Amino acid sequence: MAKDAGTPSGEGAKAAQRIKEEEELGLRRPQGWQLYLVPLIALCWSLFQLSIASWLLLDTTYIRAIHLAFALVIVFLSYPTLKGNVRLPGLSWLGEKHKIPIPDMILALLAALAALYIVLDYEGIAGRVGRPSTLDMTVGIFLVVVLLDAARRVIGPALPFIAGVFTIYAFFGPYMPDFVAFKGVSLARYVSQISLTTEGIFGIPLGVSARIVFLFVLFGALLDKAGAGKFFIDLAMSLLGRYKGGPAKAAVLASGMTGMVSGSSIANVVTTGTFTIPLMKKVGYPAKKAAAIEVAVSTNGQLMPPIMGAAAFIIAEYVNITYLEVVKAAAIPAFASYFALFFLTHLEASKLGMRGLTKAEMPVFFNILRSGFYFLVPILVLLYELIIPRHSPDLAAFRAILVLAVIMLFQHAVKAAIWGGSPLHGIKQGAFDILNGLISGGRNMVAVAVATAAAGIIVGVVTLGLGGLITDVINALSRGNLYLMLLITAMASLILGMGLPTTANYIVMATLTAPALVTIAGWQGFEVPLIAAHLFVFYFGILADDTPPVGLAAYAASAIARSEPIATGFQAFSYDIRTAVLPFMFIFNTDMLLIGVEGYFLPFYIFFMTCVGTFAFVSATQRWFVVRTRWYEIILLLGVALIMFRPGFFAGFVGVENHYLSYLVGLALYAGIFALQTWRARRQPAAA
Repeated sequence: MAKDAGTPSGEGAKAAQRIKEEEELGLRRPQGWQLYLVPLIALCWSLFQLSIASWLLLDTTYIRAIHLAFALVIVFLSYPTLKGNVRLPGLSWLGEKHKIPIPDMILALLAALAALYIVLDYEGIAGRVGRPSTLDMTVGIFLVVVLLDAARRVIGPALPFIAGVFTIYAFFGPYMPDFVAFKGVSLARYVSQISLTTEGIFGIPLGVSARIVFLFVLFGALLDKAGAGKFFIDLAMSLLGRYKGGPAKAAVLASGMTGMVSGSSIANVVTTGTFTIPLMKKVGYPAKKAAAIEVAVSTNGQLMPPIMGAAAFIIAEYVNITYLEVVKAAAIPAFASYFALFFLTHLEASKLGMRGLTKAEMPVFFNILRSGFYFLVPILVLLYELIIPRHSPDLAAFRAILVLAVIMLFQHAVKAAIWGGSPLHGIKQGAFDILNGLISGGRNMVAVAVATAAAGIIVGVVTLGLGGLITDVINALSRGNLYLMLLITAMASLILGMGLPTTANYIVMATLTAPALVTIAGWQGFEVPLIAAHLFVFYFGILADDTPPVGLAAYAASAIARSEPIATGFQAFSYDIRTAVLPFMFIFNTDMLLIGVEGYFLPFYIFFMTCVGTFAFVSATQRWFVVRTRWYEIILLLGVALIMFRPGFFAGFVGVENHYLSYLVGLALYAGIFALQTWRARRQPAAA
């Protein structure tokens, strides 16, 4: 009989861990000396990235090429050509998972050389701009092919397919119908743009991946190896476990803390869900809802400032604003969404008549804090570096990593000195943890590096002259209606996101639709700030992680909870509707992004009222407030949400000049609904 899936050692947790490992480590598990090959390369990659963040000075093109070379080598050594076993004579190596076959080793070496070609002949290529030699053409085409194959192996067929469609379109544009006709490009121009300049594969997304994203992923990997994940979970449980539906509230807090640095919804689910999902089930949440709550909080972890996954840094580059301005713009929607999720878990607990954990079941707050307070130090260092002296994100992450490495090196030795044991053995254990963290950081970065490079193919093709055509096509599809265009963009982001990592999805959609949103809105006399358009795309790219029928985060959570994956995905998406509505609102109410909002009081006022709006929306969609809502109360709650999200619209409708006064009307209506339901609950105690 298998162990209980509700425990960390249960089959469900193991299945979820397998999903995470397949995403991060690949399918191949070699034996013998080959077992150490990929970890050694991943370690060298991490050391290289730390070097360029501290003492090693290299041209940015060199950095991008070396970064991509490391990623391609790891992909071809870790992921077989085909996922299934191949039984054809002489071709079994295509699906080999227990050793690294010679053909894949050769391919890894050739792929690395193709990525490094722009470095090896840097001056020659610069002197032949627009006139690539035969060798340039051969290597450039080969790089595109192996990169698309690497993307297929590590993140699936969606991104290579889209890049392939754009590539074909670049050549066959002149033969398309007039509506979508494009002048087309020559093979030489395509190769020069995509493979031999910084306008395609080696463009901005790969540059951000190489200079910034890697260090934050490495920081998250080191935190995980240090044991910070368990500390965050226990700390959240000690603070919130005693409340109604406490484990769910603790899951929200713990996933918020880990999600800020992990950048992966699946990693969040496995790290926190292994502990929180069984506890949620224990206090009365059905398996499907327990898993869905964990999926919702883990997905939203990528929205949380100050890090926001990898895409935040790319947004800063694309919009040409500072990273802190991106964080400032994203703060109110992200925190409002998270506070609303706390509220949602409370509503679910109220529906089901749940209890919190007993005192005996809960960890003691001060004991937990004392045992792991030092895990907060590197995070505080990171925040200080980003906010006070306003150092660059890569420098801030590097210094936080140094502080974390010192903590990891000595934490076991200090505990051994206090509780008895060998401090020398503790230092050895700390060094081993650091080594594992460096290896894990390199392996975790493979998908991001390959995705950003492959998405660069699409970006490069668009910059060949497709940008204006795409705007015209989107305008025609939406018939110039901004609302319809936003809906089309949101649906496209969700559909693409089912097969793409969040970062790649954002890059593709930002390249295709964000400029179009701004342009078409301008044609209608409506101003959409560029940061609002980019955040709109970013939000729906993240929500794709729990969108059925793919949603890998939902599969991981359902494996732990022993629930149906598709049903879990639908339930999680119903919880995330509160997040999906926010991008539509901040397009029309840029106060939510603090654009043009000054002072100290007004931002908090807007944040509070936005939270009230999301709470009202959650109560309407979940059909529960103090008690079960009636049909007219749902209408009133949606009215509160609309007023709080679009105060300017309401003010114009009733003829009020100061739209900030509209918030007070919404707040009064919300208080009235609360009073009505409280009165009904007292009259009918059973209903509550």
